This record gives sequence, C-alpha cells and structure tokens, in this order.
Amino acid sequence: MTEPQETPERYTVISADCHAGADLLDYRPYLDSRFHEVFDAWAATYVNPFADLQAAEADRNWDSDRRLAELEQDGIVAEVVFPNTVPPFYPSTSLTAAVPTPEEYRLRWAGLQAHNRWMADFCALAPGRRAGTFQVLLNDVDAAAAEVRRCHAAGLTGGVVLPGVPPGSPVPELYSTAYDPLWAVCAELGVPVNHHGGSAGPVLGEEPAARAVFMVETTWFSHRALWHLVFGGAFRRHPGLRLVLTEQGSGWIPGVLDMLDYYHGRLVGAATRAATAESKFGTGLAEAMGAGPRAVWESNCFVGASFMRAHEVPLRERIGLDKIMWGSDFPHDEGTYPYTTEALRTAYAGLPYPEVAAMVGANAARVYGFDLPTLDALAAKTGPLVAEVAQPLPAPPPGATSPAFAKGGSVRVW
Repeated sequence: MTEPQETPERYTVISADCHAGADLLDYRPYLDSRFHEVFDAWAATYVNPFADLQAAEADRNWDSDRRLAELEQDGIVAEVVFPNTVPPFYPSTSLTAAVPTPEEYRLRWAGLQAHNRWMADFCALAPGRRAGTFQVLLNDVDAAAAEVRRCHAAGLTGGVVLPGVPPGSPVPELYSTAYDPLWAVCAELGVPVNHHGGSAGPVLGEEPAARAVFMVETTWFSHRALWHLVFGGAFRRHPGLRLVLTEQGSGWIPGVLDMLDYYHGRLVGAATRAATAESKFGTGLAEAMGAGPRAVWESNCFVGASFMRAHEVPLRERIGLDKIMWGSDFPHDEGTYPYTTEALRTAYAGLPYPEVAAMVGANAARVYGFDLPTLDALAAKTGPLVAEVAQPLPAPPPGATSPAFAKGGSVRVW
C-alpha cells in the first residue's frame, strides 16, 4: 500500500509570463558589427515613449540580482521570460510592433537577433530559473527556422515568440502552409510556440477611442492563432507541435472550443455527406486539418493564464487542469508584484493542493523543462504558504493595480 504524500508547506511558483530586456544602448554589443554605425545614429535620436522604461524601476528588466530578489520576495522561484524593452531599430516594443515591410526587415531582424543573444546571456545568470523566449520574424521563414535552431542550442528553453499577423500584413496568414518549415523545426526540437497577447492587432492610432478599441479587441486578435493553426492543419502535419497562448485570459477557451467544434462539424459536412449549409465552404478541410479543434487543444495546446481571475477558476476542468500555467506579468504595472500571494488567494482559495500546485508551477515545469525538484528546494524557503493561499482574500491590498483584483472581470467575453 502506497503511503499518502505529505502536502508541502509552500507552493512552488513558476511564473509562465514575465518580461525582460536590455537597456537600449546595452544591445549594441549583441549586434553584428556591421550594424554598429547605423545603430549609433538611430539610438542618438530615439526617444523612448514608455515611461516605465525610463523610471527607477526600469532596471528590473535587466538587473539580474534585483530581479531574482524581488521575485523571491514575491514567492516566485522561476520564470518564463518574454521580451519587454525596445530592441534596436524598433519604434516600440517588439511584441506590439507591426510586421516589418520588406524595406524594414533587414534592420528589424538584426535588432531581434541582438535581443535573442542578450536574452541567452541574461538567462545564463540564473541557471535553471529562467526559461527565456526568443523572437523571429515571418518575412523569411527559412531564416526564422534557422534562428529557432540557434536559440535552442544557446539554451533558451522558453520557446519561440510567434509574431502576430494582423489583417493586411505583408506576410501570409498563420494558417498558411508557408510556415511549415518553422513548425517542423519546433516540433522536431520540442520548442514551444508562444503567442503572447497584444501582438496581433492592426495599427489603430493614438486617439482615445483607438486606445479603448485596442483594449477591447487586443485579446481577440491574439486568440486567432489558435483557430488559424487548427484549421490550417499545422498540428496534423506536425503532431509534436505545442502552442501556448499567453496573457490573453483563459475563461474564453471553453466557449471558443465549443464554437470551433460547431463550425468544424458543419464545415466538414462535405466529407461526411452531411447536409449542412456550410459544407460547401469546407471542401478539403477534413483531410487538411485532421483531428477536430477540441482534440487538438487537448493534445497540443496550453494557456499562460496570467493572474488567473477568480471567475475563470470554475472553468479549470473544461480548460484542462494540465493546460493552465499561472503568470505574474512581472515587472508590468498590471502584474501581481508585490501581491502575488494575495492574487493566488483571490483565485485559488479553497481548491485542493494538487490542483493549485499544477497550475502555479508543475504544468510550466513540464512545458518549459524546469527541474521541479530543484525548484521545490528553493520554494521550501520562499514560496507562498499553502495554508495562506487556502484562505479567501477579504479585500484587495491597498494600492494594488493588477486586474487580478478587479471586480467585474467576468464581463469579458474573450
């Protein structure tokens, strides 16, 4: 008879959504020397539009010791690191920048590769505690696939950040088979394909209405990668491909899977000889995509559910308890620092220990290759107390700015 395992005193928390980047001029050594002169000219006139990248807290993006100390203080022992600061030759952060034109591509690609090299060095400062992501552009798929191999070999275990492809972009939509060389190398090497929120919408401008529309629509545009890759058959052709949808909520997933399954059933009517009005649009779809959307989700997809909201938690079994990876969004203002324990209480109070342990750490360890026993030893000293997380939070901490504590989040429909 197997003895029941004793519940640890503290949770092992791995944030599946953090952000980092170099200070602007510190990218220069990571650029190929042939770009140094043009970089110097660009940097001399560039004005950073982001106040949080100029403030005293900005060095949390690149100060390794400060970052480790603050994350440990907040109960987090490891992180998946997405980009944050502005890389060379970009007008804004790379996550939100539009797909470059052919004329812009050469310099933007050099800038992203500089960031990738910096990220490898930054993660090497904290072995086993940072799974750094790396970036590619889709203008040259073969170059993107080669960069995946290089970054994987350099020890960046966080996977590739898939750029968004807004309507009207100068590259094919994500459902296109043109990207098969990229999917193939990711599947071969076990590299997760991450699609981060905020990276796929069209350029809207800076008017107040435009900013409001961005807030309403941004996550929906990010979700599109899921149905593009599913209906495009990427997972049929590359069964080992893994897709992670990060910082775009999680409560939308059950309803969207229901909707995708509905359309899948109607569209493949041509193959099954079912009489559906939509079947004339689905000719060839069944053969091209293979398994249906829900089956693909269950076998190939995960969600980086940054600061999971309380109203999303009852949907955890429909989303998949083995799919959900909690994230703090450090060091962003909307992140949970320094109130991560309080955020976990808001979402997970009263849940069984194994479920919470999976969502806050074990799932991310499996997807991104963290050594969980090693992190457990660190968390035994600094992780959030299991007994404390089990207690409901009576009120948000004074001064907390994260949407994790916001009332009314359940009105979101995606």
